[in-house]
Amino acid sequence: MRLRVYVGEREADGVPPNDRGMAYGDGLFETLRAHRGELPWWDAHWARLQRGAARLRLPLPAQAQAHAQARELLAGEDAVLKLLVSRGAGGRGYAPPAQAVPTWQLSVHALPPASAAGLNLRWCQTRLAAPSALAGLKHCNRLEQVLARGEWNEAGIDEGLMRDGDGWVVSATAANVFVLRDDRWLTPDISRCGVAGVCRGWLLQTLGEQAGETSTLSQHQLETADAVFLCNAVRGILPVARLGERVWRPHPAVAGLQRRLAAAHPAFAAAAPAGPEVS
Repeated sequence: MRLRVYVGEREADGVPPNDRGMAYGDGLFETLRAHRGELPWWDAHWARLQRGAARLRLPLPAQAQAHAQARELLAGEDAVLKLLVSRGAGGRGYAPPAQAVPTWQLSVHALPPASAAGLNLRWCQTRLAAPSALAGLKHCNRLEQVLARGEWNEAGIDEGLMRDGDGWVVSATAANVFVLRDDRWLTPDISRCGVAGVCRGWLLQTLGEQAGETSTLSQHQLETADAVFLCNAVRGILPVARLGERVWRPHPAVAGLQRRLAAAHPAFAAAAPAGPEVS
């Protein structure tokens, strides 16, 4: 991992010990897939960061500086870039400082291993709190996801699905979820809890009337769907092959979406299956 830390516009030796991100999770982050040192979805990630910052009344670094430093740190590599922004240094107590100077950091990480087959999922017992004032945000308090991911360590389980307190499906621990029912793609609404994923947003825009959001996706509806996939901006579209006793065969509609994603984001071209376009 390579890391750079900044306080405002200047590079720093490390994160200040009284940083509010460390003390309270008072910050936001973005995780981006880099292709040959470029960041094809930079604008979408920055737009989400701006929406989150407006909600939290959080200052951001200059976009041009962040983008330039990110590309320099990537040095032409295929990698994962993480951008984390906190409110910066502050005293003890929850009250934010009146004139906050953001602490922000860029880190470069190895790509996750490619998935050769469909994912094997499980249900998580940890529930997402809803309604949440932080719904949709990629904020730094991920303790619900930490607890959910800690529920299993056995080999062969790739991800866990999470529900809210009423039992409605929301997401996986680190990805959004789509299901195919009656020739239409559905994804859980994230207005009460969950993260508004960048890849999820691209899919909704690309599919148009072929897709929609639902606030009431039940466990039964997911398990009886014609096809299921997970998605995020680092790993792309990941077909689901198994959830407990339910098994799904590869579906041409999922393969078609993988090809459309590969055309939109070159980092996913190698993972796209061959074949005719199917939406």
